[in-house]
Amino acid sequence: MSDNASATTDAAVEEVTPERLKDRIDAGEDVFLLDVRSESDYEEWRIDGASVESVNYPYFELLDGIPEELHERLPDDRRITVLCAKGGSSEMIAETLEDNGYNVDHLERGMKGWARIYEYAELDTDGDATIAQYRRPSSGCLAYLVASDGEAAVIDPLRAFTEEYVQDARALGADLTYAVDTHVHADHISGIRDLAEEVDATAVLPETADARGVDYDRDYETIADGETLHVGDVDVEAIHTPGHTTGMTTYRVGNVLFTGDGLFTESVARPDLEDPEAARDAARTLYESLQALIERFDDDAVIAPAHYSDAATPNGDGTYTADLGALVDTMDALTMDEEAFVDYIVADMPPRPANHTEIIATNLGQQAPDDETAFELELGPNNCAASEDAMTN
Repeated sequence: MSDNASATTDAAVEEVTPERLKDRIDAGEDVFLLDVRSESDYEEWRIDGASVESVNYPYFELLDGIPEELHERLPDDRRITVLCAKGGSSEMIAETLEDNGYNVDHLERGMKGWARIYEYAELDTDGDATIAQYRRPSSGCLAYLVASDGEAAVIDPLRAFTEEYVQDARALGADLTYAVDTHVHADHISGIRDLAEEVDATAVLPETADARGVDYDRDYETIADGETLHVGDVDVEAIHTPGHTTGMTTYRVGNVLFTGDGLFTESVARPDLEDPEAARDAARTLYESLQALIERFDDDAVIAPAHYSDAATPNGDGTYTADLGALVDTMDALTMDEEAFVDYIVADMPPRPANHTEIIATNLGQQAPDDETAFELELGPNNCAASEDAMTN
């Protein structure tokens, strides 16, 4: 198409909501994206999917019109969705494309809007509690709501979604009594303090995580290895599983293991975020923790991690869990000897999460960003696994 393909119109270019775009991707519809953010932002974090094709072309190179090079990369017979960081630049570029005769819309609120998508699904478990998994597609963060007999706990809550946890607990007829973290997170701002303030829940940290120097401006409790929290008719048992961090703790409810960042459905934890110089030693500790879980629990124990990556395969209902035995059968790292495991884990770790230093400081209580700053700190992928590719076969 040429720059004179059609006359300019006064009609506003169509917007597509992040939720609608996600629905299209989940349904396997043909999606073509023109991402007009900088190349570095695009390489670090972008929207992917089996039916998604995307092209990156920075908006500042499009201010004087659509270059022929880009015309050659854009489809004439497909809808183009333009996206940017916040939605303003994409609307401008989408209008230019529409003036050039393309079928086009743009992503409402850009990648910041995409980061607001938060999905809820209840897990199919045999226990006495309702267990729901929350998924944040933009970062792969997972959190959990455990509700039983009028009480509820949230495990690894995100500050940005405090209201969702409160509303969902109420919908289940439960009061939030605990807000619990598995460790000091490096990829998102924890919501345990906000939930404690919002509904007078008790904020809980692993005792070993507290030892990193937590300095909160409100009361909280700690939990040690082997101790339990009582939520309605179920117990939440703490199991110290260090390796990813010194404080990493798994929580068990029935046969469900909330493994935090220790074990994922497609990979194991990276050991370098707390102390890069001690990564090999931490990898040895991680090996011991994982082997202890394998020895203690049956094959049908359900692994419910705190993250998933693009390399993970969802269950049929969109959730990310896996039986422990299936992971042992398909993930070679879980059957290696210790030396091979350590060499494998530290050999090729991905980039660290964006802004991880500021995020850790915030989660330790050493910094206090406002809500908008906190939200922007955690934009991007989680990168808490030891590999960007699936370790399963």
